[in-house]
Amino acid sequence: MKMKKGLILTVVLLMIVTFAGCGGKDVFVNIGTGGTAGTYFPLGGAFADIWNNNIEGINATAQSTGASVANINLLKDGKVEVVIVQNDIAWYSKNGKVMFEGQKFDDIRGMATMYNEPLQIVTTDPDIKTIADLKGKSIAVGAIGSGVEANARQIIKAAGLDFEKDINAKFLSFSEASAGLKDNQVDVAFLTAGIPTAAIQDLATQHDVHVVPVDTEISDALMAKYDFFTKFTIPAGTYKGQTEDVQTLTVKAMLAVSNKLDENVVYNLTKTIYENPERVKAAHNVGKYITKETAAEGMSIDLHPGAEKYFKEIGVIK
Repeated sequence: MKMKKGLILTVVLLMIVTFAGCGGKDVFVNIGTGGTAGTYFPLGGAFADIWNNNIEGINATAQSTGASVANINLLKDGKVEVVIVQNDIAWYSKNGKVMFEGQKFDDIRGMATMYNEPLQIVTTDPDIKTIADLKGKSIAVGAIGSGVEANARQIIKAAGLDFEKDINAKFLSFSEASAGLKDNQVDVAFLTAGIPTAAIQDLATQHDVHVVPVDTEISDALMAKYDFFTKFTIPAGTYKGQTEDVQTLTVKAMLAVSNKLDENVVYNLTKTIYENPERVKAAHNVGKYITKETAAEGMSIDLHPGAEKYFKEIGVIK
């Protein structure tokens, strides 16, 4: 009997030592963001800071990636736990459409929607005034596997141009596209990001920036085909040299996770973002649009139960 008691006591002590040794940072949360000159990367860094400082047992890090499409694949492969993506790309993934044709990702779930991501078609050439003027030009269309590439393909097709034949596509990140415009290596760059975008602001320190509008005919055609697009106005003065309002289209940035991520973890990740708005605002200008009141607007896929619990708790959804 004494031996049994001694054995039990030893096991209990070992368990205590084991748990004590594992205490603190034992849940790793990797966040897939985007290029370092875009909007996703600084936001991801802010979320990591918030989670590390406010949730016991969380070790969060933000990593630079190829953005939306690449992030979906990282999430699917279990290489990240949270991703920032466009709401249209999340829907394509869930439903196996467009770039995910025949590759449904049933496990993807929404955590929150955040802010508008207008499509920005940028040039330093004042003679490029319409989408039709892109024909024959060297164009940065985003990193391979990014949401920017998907949007560039959609707009170019809607304008009646052939992506493979009518333009010289360059698959560049935001920062690479900005450098290419500065050095006259590319004529135009597509970006899908919150405004103002750091890469364009950087470009505007050396050149006047011209933002090419997406005209009504093209906008209406895309909105009829894709539910995620809505019209958006980039206000005059958003960038140096941009003297007039520019009409374009927008999608929404959102946070997504796998349904395999623990409900309590997702609940706490979601909750702490909205309990620390000043840190989010400090990360980027778009942070002011990330509010709990709008966190379910434009959600294109099913919510994760953890996020759903939080939003029901605060009355954002019923």
